[in-house]
Amino acid sequence: MNQPDFTTTQGEHDDANKLIVSVLVGVAVTHACSDFIQSVLPSIYPLLKDNYALTYAQIGMISLIYQLVASILQPWIGLYADKHSMPFLLPGGMIITLLGIGLLAVAPTYHILLLACALIGVGSATFHPEVSRIARMASGGRFGTAQSVFQVGGYVGNACGPLAAALIIIPYGQVSVSWLMLVALLAIFILHYMSRWAKTHGHAKMKKHISSNLRQLSRKEIWTALSVVGLLMFAKFTYIASISNYYTFYLLERFKTPLPTAQLYLFTFLTSVAVGTVIGGPIGDRIGRKAVIWVSFIGVIPFSILMPHANLFWTVILTVCIGLVISSAFSALLVYAQDVFPTRIGMVAGMMFGTMFGISGISAAALGKFADYYGIVTVYDACGFLPFLGFATYLMPETHIKKIKL
Repeated sequence: MNQPDFTTTQGEHDDANKLIVSVLVGVAVTHACSDFIQSVLPSIYPLLKDNYALTYAQIGMISLIYQLVASILQPWIGLYADKHSMPFLLPGGMIITLLGIGLLAVAPTYHILLLACALIGVGSATFHPEVSRIARMASGGRFGTAQSVFQVGGYVGNACGPLAAALIIIPYGQVSVSWLMLVALLAIFILHYMSRWAKTHGHAKMKKHISSNLRQLSRKEIWTALSVVGLLMFAKFTYIASISNYYTFYLLERFKTPLPTAQLYLFTFLTSVAVGTVIGGPIGDRIGRKAVIWVSFIGVIPFSILMPHANLFWTVILTVCIGLVISSAFSALLVYAQDVFPTRIGMVAGMMFGTMFGISGISAAALGKFADYYGIVTVYDACGFLPFLGFATYLMPETHIKKIKL
């Protein structure tokens, strides 16, 4: 069998300043596998709700457990990996995910179900910081583009999860979740060779890609930058969590949409998120991170305000627009934060993904409780105002020295 070749054909000095496409393809494919597995979980919430007689609050707790485990572990794993090379993390984390999938397929009780979700969260925590670092190693200095490739793999996986749930798991039952173990095995195979590339070629490239025109920010500017990034992450991922976790319930309750059709509409939304991510990174490399962040938040406001008041046709159209616009910001936010801490790439990636998972989990639990009290439709009335927090972008300090044209 031919093995994937993640090495380069030219010397390391030559490829240090260009994208290494084979590595970025591996990054995207494995991220797609990882997030495909994870996205199946919220996609089968209606099935789990019936199988275990769950409330919305208990469904939110499933998301909270998974997201909280990933949120707590990721920054520490990233920080440790900045100082110590740990290539075994990549296949090792996916093996833990593999175990979580097997347990999820046969969980006899709600508490065992929570344990399975926690294992999947551990696997995710070991995956994201290190693979994000590898994407930066292979970027050739085009950080936004590399992070978009990394992110789009995840969003493609996220988009395919509801499709797999609608076509395979919902018709054949919870035990069919075990088929996802094949996806995990594929990822383990690719990650094994990616970890070898990172150990042999990648880590020497990191210092070469620290931009010479980065500003040395003051302590106050650093705290301001982190505070604004955190606020924007809260707005973005709380809003996305409202759709990815409860959109099917919203369509079922408000429009009486059949469950398979609702899953396909969720797939449509997540596909638009993937497309928006592809667009956002390269544009950020050209026009700047802050410009992309401005457009991503302020541009989505009309759609988020109108969506709860639209009929089914326009609800689907508006959610596609929301996915396209709001998803363009994450690569820009991640690269901006890495520019603030250019020597702590793994730690920053861990913090960003940990924050994303933490916000998503806590928001899912809180929104579930909110939906139990006030109804699922009211959730989208309230969340529609979150993008207004994007005006805080004005406070973000510049990370690069402005060049003066003579």
